[in-house]
Amino acid sequence: MDIQSSVRKIAEDAQAASRRLARMSANAKNAALQRMADELIWHRDFILAENKRDVTAAREKGLSSAMIDRLTVKESTLDAMAQGLREVAALPDPVGKVTSMWRRPNGLLVGRMRIPLGVIGIIYESRPNVTVDASALCLKSGNAVILRGGSEAIHSNLAIASVLQDVLRESPLPDKSIQVIPFTDREAVATMLTLDEQIDLIIPRGGEELIRAVVAQSKIPVIKHYKGVCHIFVDASADVDMALNISLNAKVQRPGVCNAMETLLVHEEIAPVFVPKMVEKMQKAGVLIKGCDKTRKIVKNLDGATEEDWHAEYLDLILAVRLVSSLDEAIAHIEKYGSLHTESIITKDYANSQRFLNEVNSSTVLVNASTRFSDGFELGLGAEIGISTTKLHAFGPMGLEELTTSKFIIYGDGQVRG
Repeated sequence: MDIQSSVRKIAEDAQAASRRLARMSANAKNAALQRMADELIWHRDFILAENKRDVTAAREKGLSSAMIDRLTVKESTLDAMAQGLREVAALPDPVGKVTSMWRRPNGLLVGRMRIPLGVIGIIYESRPNVTVDASALCLKSGNAVILRGGSEAIHSNLAIASVLQDVLRESPLPDKSIQVIPFTDREAVATMLTLDEQIDLIIPRGGEELIRAVVAQSKIPVIKHYKGVCHIFVDASADVDMALNISLNAKVQRPGVCNAMETLLVHEEIAPVFVPKMVEKMQKAGVLIKGCDKTRKIVKNLDGATEEDWHAEYLDLILAVRLVSSLDEAIAHIEKYGSLHTESIITKDYANSQRFLNEVNSSTVLVNASTRFSDGFELGLGAEIGISTTKLHAFGPMGLEELTTSKFIIYGDGQVRG
């Protein structure tokens, strides 16, 4: 069977599985998820060995350190995957949930009930944990999933998926609920994106180039997240120590991910105290600072920030810093250069915190906390299938409810329309 025929068969099998999966009980889905968590740990050595093959090949090809970081599976990574499965199992099942109910003047009782989307295609780069997170969330929300990871992670993804699929075969759930496209050829993705009669939604996870290519080719609705240009604004009233700790965490804790801070905005009033301490801490952590002219007057010998830096998603130990004269100027900067991903304000001023929450239009907005919390696991979603920076049909980290839609349900007692 050629690649096109194979991918079409995978999609047809997923569609058939999704119809059965939508009727499965929460208990059956939860039991499978718990078993998957156990089996991942049981097959630890196999998965780590397959991942080592991918990492070795990635180093030989000269892939970036950020890419290798996202690709690498450690024992702690597997533990986190298993914990994610267990947490998803413990979450309420959204399928069948009646979210509202009202009575019309003619006596009809009208409501809305949550139902699965159907078949979800995931196209992603590097991160083998996506194989687990996406499978868990799709399974729990009653959706069949088709996974197409990057060629750099093919052995890791196939190994992880094989463990999950073995559990499905021993459960009452349809065994085609989780499938991996085993081909690394681009033809497989091109074919997948034409199957709008079998696949209901595409979620790409990776760099901006990948996501734009998927959007350009797809006949299927796509959840978009082009990049994460995340900001922190240190307000004039900020606690300096808090601002230092949060800024350092947001930039350094894991710089190669989309919720890491890329631009730091600082109010001019607090800058003489805050900026020198911030630069010292950042430089000790290996961060290259690119400052605006006002920043470079406070700390000499910094690299100058250009217009391109305000747009940049570095995914590296590089930080753009700009001084602003007001909250209004900070919000205006975010509106112009932000990517609708994640922004945070550090402040003691309640009114300013509320203005920031209300006026900043990004998918996640925080007060006195690191941008690194823009994550499904950290927000209590169990895991996330991606972060949407468009507003249809979801915005921000996507968990179980964002993988469902709703239908109208109506109870009558003989009403006819006049």
